[in-house]
Amino acid sequence: MTSEPAPAARARAHRGAPRTLLVVAGVAAGVAARRALRPPPGEADRKAVTLDILNVLLPTRRTFDVRFWDGTVLPAAQQPARATLVLNHEYSLGRMLRFPLDVSVGEAYLRGDFDVEGDLGSVAALGDDLELTPTTLLRLLPLLPALRRAGAGAPEPVGITAKLDGPTHSRERDQQAVQYHYDVSNDFYRLWLDARMVYSCAYFPTGTETLDEAQTAKLEYLCRKLRLTPGERLLDIGCGWGGLAIYAAQHFGVRVLGVTLSGAQLHEGRARVKAAGVEDLVTLDLRDYRDVLGGSEGTFDKISSVGMAEHVGTKNLPTYFRTAYAALKPGGLMMNHAIGAPPHQRTLPQWVEGGNFAGKYVFPDGELQPIWQTLKVATEAGFEARDVENLREHYARTLRCWADNLDAHAEDARAVLGEQRFRLWRLYLNACVPAFQRGNLHLYQSLLAKPDAQQRAHVPLSRADLYR
Repeated sequence: MTSEPAPAARARAHRGAPRTLLVVAGVAAGVAARRALRPPPGEADRKAVTLDILNVLLPTRRTFDVRFWDGTVLPAAQQPARATLVLNHEYSLGRMLRFPLDVSVGEAYLRGDFDVEGDLGSVAALGDDLELTPTTLLRLLPLLPALRRAGAGAPEPVGITAKLDGPTHSRERDQQAVQYHYDVSNDFYRLWLDARMVYSCAYFPTGTETLDEAQTAKLEYLCRKLRLTPGERLLDIGCGWGGLAIYAAQHFGVRVLGVTLSGAQLHEGRARVKAAGVEDLVTLDLRDYRDVLGGSEGTFDKISSVGMAEHVGTKNLPTYFRTAYAALKPGGLMMNHAIGAPPHQRTLPQWVEGGNFAGKYVFPDGELQPIWQTLKVATEAGFEARDVENLREHYARTLRCWADNLDAHAEDARAVLGEQRFRLWRLYLNACVPAFQRGNLHLYQSLLAKPDAQQRAHVPLSRADLYR
């Protein structure tokens, strides 16, 4: 008799969690009702309850210390510890353990209810390691009311939530969403990005490259995959600050139209185009991807889309690929470089990660698709998939570089953004590192071809030209 694979068993257990939770909640409610008749716990009692909860909830192989508000330390199982989770006051854990957990924990960090000294990513990865079994819940839930009594009160709201108007993924709302994320401040992004200000996964072919070297290698890699040749016309959808457009013009002699919805990116990008001396080859414009057809530019030999598909949304993905297909000449190639959702089922129940913290505070209206869905929609639009590469390990390295740079310029970043928004970006960058390392997020480069009238896709018979 073969045993069920651990991930499958875990997923099956979580699918049954809602029914089990009802039973557990009933038992917990009875216990909580009896506890409510007791006097409010003092600080010593709350500390004891906090310790009890942590001993139940935290994995046995935890790699970080926990320091209480009075200086008491709960040491990591593995020493030396990679980080220290600092509970800043006696109500910290009670504010963190509200459903859905992803939002409550994230907001608690933004408010300063807790801090992380050292590797924030090792603490952020905790969600994957929690032992959320019915037995654990039965032990955990009766302990929570004690943390919330005695005047802790509702936590104050976080004031940096994205507020968007209009139908989801309409032109107007998409522009608001893009501007919320990208128009934070060019000076802020300049603090932690590479010299070209390329805000997407870098490429580390040997693993020893600096961030600047890895981003240059990524731009070269993209241009080679597109097989750019002098005189061709490239459409760069979601051009950012112009890094790829400028590089392609300088090193491959192509003419580029780059489009973005970010006014801040457009202003900086145009300045960089001028400084690079490629104004005759590169045009950057404030334009929606749905409006790249019908202009004086006509159709294009090649199309690049780097970090753009994440903003399109599932319902608009067919429009996105049909628009790109129509804008591309027969025989042309498109590179779709985008973060992808994992192909396997979610392993955590809705009450743990169903609040969509990232959508609320980082990428409003952002949606990720598994690669099979992206390729399905692309091929339905007429494209032929020619090459797919997953660079998730490269994105983990990229994010580690970004997070380290942000920490190195923390005071400057605080001065630009304010404390809460700085903490948001620190959390976001560090939390994404283990997400890519563990396969919870992927990064796919998909080379798509529009066959010509003879059904030829204009790519070499091998990939040897990519690595010359």
